[in-house]
Amino acid sequence: MYADENVITIKHKVLNEVARLSFEGKLDEERDHIAERLIPGPLPQFRCCIYKEREIIRQRVRLAEGKAPGIEDDGNIIQVINSACEDCPISSYTVTENCQNCLGKACINACKFGAIEPGRFRSHIDASKCKECGQCAKACPYNAIAHLKRPCKFSCPVDAITYNEYGLSVINKDKCIRCGKCIHSCPFGAIGTKSFMVPVIEAIKSGKHVYAMAAPATEGQFGPDITMDSWAEAMKQVGFEDFYDVGLGGDMTAAYEAEEWTEAYKEGKKKVTSCCPAFVNMVRLHFPQLADCVSTTVSPMCGVSRLIKAQDPEAVTVFIGPCVAKKSEVVDQQIKGNADYVLTYSEIRAIMRAKNVELKPCENQNQIASTFGKRFANAGGVTAAVLQSMKEANADVDVKVHKANGAAECKKALLLMRAAKLPADFIEGMACEGGCVGGPSAYNDQFSSKKSRDSLISQADDRGIHENLSHYQMDSFSMHRE
Repeated sequence: MYADENVITIKHKVLNEVARLSFEGKLDEERDHIAERLIPGPLPQFRCCIYKEREIIRQRVRLAEGKAPGIEDDGNIIQVINSACEDCPISSYTVTENCQNCLGKACINACKFGAIEPGRFRSHIDASKCKECGQCAKACPYNAIAHLKRPCKFSCPVDAITYNEYGLSVINKDKCIRCGKCIHSCPFGAIGTKSFMVPVIEAIKSGKHVYAMAAPATEGQFGPDITMDSWAEAMKQVGFEDFYDVGLGGDMTAAYEAEEWTEAYKEGKKKVTSCCPAFVNMVRLHFPQLADCVSTTVSPMCGVSRLIKAQDPEAVTVFIGPCVAKKSEVVDQQIKGNADYVLTYSEIRAIMRAKNVELKPCENQNQIASTFGKRFANAGGVTAAVLQSMKEANADVDVKVHKANGAAECKKALLLMRAAKLPADFIEGMACEGGCVGGPSAYNDQFSSKKSRDSLISQADDRGIHENLSHYQMDSFSMHRE
């Protein structure tokens, strides 16, 4: 799943140290010593020297504290760690062994920047002069010049990554949809996200009413014996006030989106789902003409947060899951009543380690979501839940839904919608292939965890969506964006 397991190990060590020091109240005084503890020297572990390794650790510590790794901060939750990015090959065009060192020198003649020089055995590209126009590659009769795309740039579904004059990757905040695909594609670990870990720890330490909410994708991630009850027990040991399965939020979003879709269908309007923040970011940043088509129903995360805050006005809500874009939903979209903080699985596990808390097998007893709400995390799960809610409400409509699985399919569907050529009535957009279970910060890949996930969900009863919601005071808050 990951480009380099060593990168993940380093990241986790940094998170663990920051979480431990935060709970001990020693982060301010010990911050500058973390790099030396993790990289004691004198020999480097994975870079050219211990000084570069320590600088990378320092920048990772800043990310773990919720800061930008460097001095400049554009506000994006996804950031480039420049000291790590410097090790990536700068030139994206390179002359291969196919070069025949021919007399014609078509590559040199095609370059307008003097970036190609003749060599003894083959031509050579000077990366400091190359503007990456690609004319040399087009001109070479032997196809001897290869275009090497950096993994981060290649993985970005919206072309939000470019290079600056020093060859460092730059993320365009106005294009980035915060999907996180670039993070684990970089074999140098040069891209990461800001963390809410420290403010969550401070809120717990101060005695605030901090509630944990686990994404529906959580079931099955940690094996067939780790249930939502396992999470509830662990979160209370950490110091959270209470714990909620956001599968309940799946039921909530499905019920209200069903009403919205039914009304839109009768009015001849097309809508797109609002539960995937990366998909919503794609609509708003790349298809602004379709912004009004985004459902006004809030996401399951926001729905459960509003439910909790309606019951406890002093509540601080923390969402836990595999999604990086959920941080963007909190920071960028700023929807009233939404979760206050978002943690990935690696971040919550660092907090658990700091408190010596482990996830332990528990019986699967306290069900608060229907199976439809639980399946919200799978591609097609939103559609299935909304159609089920329509069925339960006896809605007399025959809607057609385009289920866009992955960012590439989302983009194609939105292009058709913008051109008024989408045959379906609605789009379910999931930026991650497979749905939330395929999120960039998943603990386990969706294929490995499928058997465990299916086993856990099969233990749930067959309650309906509306039946389940009848146990909650849904009229005490709004399920729509204001």
